[in-house]
Amino acid sequence: MKWIADFRNLCLVALTGLLVSTQAVQAADTPASLSGGKVVSAVEAQKLQAAGAVVIDTRVAAEFGEEHIKGAISVPYREKSAKAANYNPAEDEFNLSKLPSGKSTAIVTYCNGPACWKSYKAADAAIKAGYTNVNWLRDGIPDWKAKGLPLE
Repeated sequence: MKWIADFRNLCLVALTGLLVSTQAVQAADTPASLSGGKVVSAVEAQKLQAAGAVVIDTRVAAEFGEEHIKGAISVPYREKSAKAANYNPAEDEFNLSKLPSGKSTAIVTYCNGPACWKSYKAADAAIKAGYTNVNWLRDGIPDWKAKGLPLE
């Protein structure tokens, strides 16, 4: 009977670890809003793109090469700062010169979904650089794929 108690305790420890790690992942998710910009769905992003918005993939070049939103450009956000809303942008790299020269041009940033901070930080950097029509596809490429929208 001792083995049953040991097994039960092992299961409780494993379950507790799973719950703690799930909470940590949820705590690391990006904010639900973007100050100075707009959070958009995949369908909204597609409509913006059809109307002339520049769609910016902030993931690493290898991920972009595997697949990306059709028509998107690759402008990787090189992230070393904390995955937090109060991150230090000085620790990161983002080539703003690859964004449209017109600061009123609509842009849409995306990456790998709510747990990926690159597109949030890129959108924030664009806003701080004076871009006035910044849209953030918070749910990223997973949402785009789930909706069956075009990829390259």
